[in-house]
Amino acid sequence: MSDPRITPDPAVARFERPAQINDVVVNLFRSTDGPRDRQLIYGDEVTHLGNSGDWAYVQSNKDGYHGYVSKDLMRQSKEPTHWVSAPSTNTYMEPDFKSPDMGHLTFGSRVLVEEDIERFVATEIGFIPSQHLQPVSIQLSDPAAVAALFLGTPYLWGGNSRWGIDCSGLVQAALLACGQPCPGDSDQQMSLGDDATGPYQRNDLLFWKGHVALVSDANTLIHANAHAMSVTFEPIKNAIERIEAAGDGPMTAHRRL
Repeated sequence: MSDPRITPDPAVARFERPAQINDVVVNLFRSTDGPRDRQLIYGDEVTHLGNSGDWAYVQSNKDGYHGYVSKDLMRQSKEPTHWVSAPSTNTYMEPDFKSPDMGHLTFGSRVLVEEDIERFVATEIGFIPSQHLQPVSIQLSDPAAVAALFLGTPYLWGGNSRWGIDCSGLVQAALLACGQPCPGDSDQQMSLGDDATGPYQRNDLLFWKGHVALVSDANTLIHANAHAMSVTFEPIKNAIERIEAAGDGPMTAHRRL
């Protein structure tokens, strides 16, 4: 049976056009009147497959996820040069941190730098501190360190940004920043890596029904969780006991990337 998250709906998919997300954070809806499944962020590449009224039916290029976004929140693709490597950043009217801020971007957003000015770069959405960007050719190497950038971020079901993220969104952001392909949902992420036994190692993935966490060290994990309603560190032993006591069952998988 095909997975509707990653299999186009033939009733809607009528063409294939490259496009790009043109807003800070955009909800990806299951249907035009349905719930949010995931989020897309500024500069994310999508394939525009069809339309339904004011809605575009798209496929997210980073993970194959399908859904609906407002047509007004897309644009023609522009090749990015840099990505946001800070948890979030502001965009400014001038290359001066005292100038009015114009907006903000979350970790992983991709931008086209037009000019490099001392300590700032010029983009079409304003000036961004150069310290908050990396060239698109640069990848990070430690997913757990990336996840730690999101500490304190509010838990948000289907969230994928510094302003709200869920367990699978956190893992996806961490792995993609390190050049490792990663699907959008925890049940899909259980296919990553290999089954592991024995002591936990940094960057192992731990799974429960509907939940995933990333190992920080042999005794500690980091996850976006509804218990704390934020991204937190938690002792692995405590998490296993707490989640099972809450009625969500035992840990179902331990995977090593």
